[in-house]
Amino acid sequence: MLTVLTFTFFTFFVAIYTWYKLKNENLSSQDGYFLGGRSLTGIVIAGSMLLTNISTEHLIGMNGSSYKNGFIIIAWEVTSSLALIFAALYFVPKYLKMGLITIPQFLESRFDNSTRTIVALFLIISFVVTLLPIVLYTGAINIESIFNISETFNISKAQGLWITIIAIGTIGSIYAVFGGLKAVAISDTINGYGLLIGGSAIPLIALISIGDGNLIDGLMKVYNNSPEKFNIIGTRDSVMPFEVLFTGLIINQIYFWCMNQTIIQRALGAKSLIEAQKGLLFTGILKIMIPFIIVLPGIIGYYYFGDSLYENQDIIYPELIKKVLPLGLVGFFAAIIMGAVLSTFNSVLNSAATIFSIDIYKEHIDKNVSENTIVKVGKLTTLILAIFAIVVAPMVANAPEGLYQLLQKLNGIFFIPIASIMIAGFFTKSISAIAAKSSLFVGLFFYISVTFIFKSDIHFVHVWGIEFILNMITMFIISNIFPNKKKRNIKNQNFIELKEWKYAKILSVIIASFTIMIYILLS
Repeated sequence: MLTVLTFTFFTFFVAIYTWYKLKNENLSSQDGYFLGGRSLTGIVIAGSMLLTNISTEHLIGMNGSSYKNGFIIIAWEVTSSLALIFAALYFVPKYLKMGLITIPQFLESRFDNSTRTIVALFLIISFVVTLLPIVLYTGAINIESIFNISETFNISKAQGLWITIIAIGTIGSIYAVFGGLKAVAISDTINGYGLLIGGSAIPLIALISIGDGNLIDGLMKVYNNSPEKFNIIGTRDSVMPFEVLFTGLIINQIYFWCMNQTIIQRALGAKSLIEAQKGLLFTGILKIMIPFIIVLPGIIGYYYFGDSLYENQDIIYPELIKKVLPLGLVGFFAAIIMGAVLSTFNSVLNSAATIFSIDIYKEHIDKNVSENTIVKVGKLTTLILAIFAIVVAPMVANAPEGLYQLLQKLNGIFFIPIASIMIAGFFTKSISAIAAKSSLFVGLFFYISVTFIFKSDIHFVHVWGIEFILNMITMFIISNIFPNKKKRNIKNQNFIELKEWKYAKILSVIIASFTIMIYILLS
């Protein structure tokens, strides 16, 4: 009963606070609904970015992977900080100068309208088929496990998960449909910092308990139990070989943190470039700290449970929560987990609706659509995509290498081709529109063939690197045959103050130094 009460209290507090902050907002314009009125501050951007990125696919998936594979998987997190530096110093200043609402808008300016449309469709498909179902399913695993829904209602585990998926999907849809980006960002901020506090409490309480009141003794016991799991350098046959840091991983990170609509939309809604850079770099600091929450608990779980859960690694985090948290805190943390699920779910819904409304509906269905109507289209799109994601979610169960690894493999289908043409668009002048479109499909078919059909022994992150090179070669060859005749048509739209933050470069150097130090200390 106490668990349910604390869960309900925190969940309602977030909802009421968000409503209070939104009651005087204009959500009928496209900037108001899709970009939060271009009014987001650095602290809100960082909190929203963190929670949009960190959801139950991380809490469950990465802790499940670290339980099995150890610290090598923190490469996904700490290298993100380097990509956020690129975003803060190079990409986002250009986006804000162009006044973009969506990333595909840049592709029309650089290439042509059909390139913009193809990428917009790729993004919507990737959101609905990969990310949304996995976020819903992992969230349902956590909530169902904490509250024992199947036992309470005397139903099967599968039925309990279905009920939870529908409940989470419905609540997330309400945020995204009625509040737009600002509702998502405000609720993210509260839940994001709640996640930092509550997520840190899990390993801290566990280590103090293991060390009989002494945190350091607890850490040493966990280390001595399995020292091999603390090595950050992955071998070539591991789930995360060290070499991938220099091949496909950096391309993926640049895409995710510099070009991904779901993430970058927060920075596009900044009230100024200074606030955008503050938000991005503060997120970089948080990403260096976040392995304490989404990696270390998995290794602590190995101390408690040994290899007894190897065949079901994705339940290790819910089991650890129930083992170490006092009863009164379980409900509070369940609410934070719920917030993390809702954050990513409604953020992706909002981004998918933004892309469909601006890049598909406004461009191809009704060029003269009013702002009020485009917002209604966005709301309807959100609702339809949410229903589809709820239906698909249970189909991602029982991923053999864990849900996080599955998510990354699926992301590669679309992320690397899009990253290739975005990088070509920014850093070359000779690449033509037909070359960009051709490389999208060449990369798509190459990756699907190598990863899912013929199942090569090459690690899928290395495949990303090979695919990127193949895409670039394809673009240069085709551009020689069909030269680029279009001049860049990039217009500057100074909607906000574009003065740079004076501490951006200094903080970037500090963040990069800490990232390198982590690899030196844990290698």
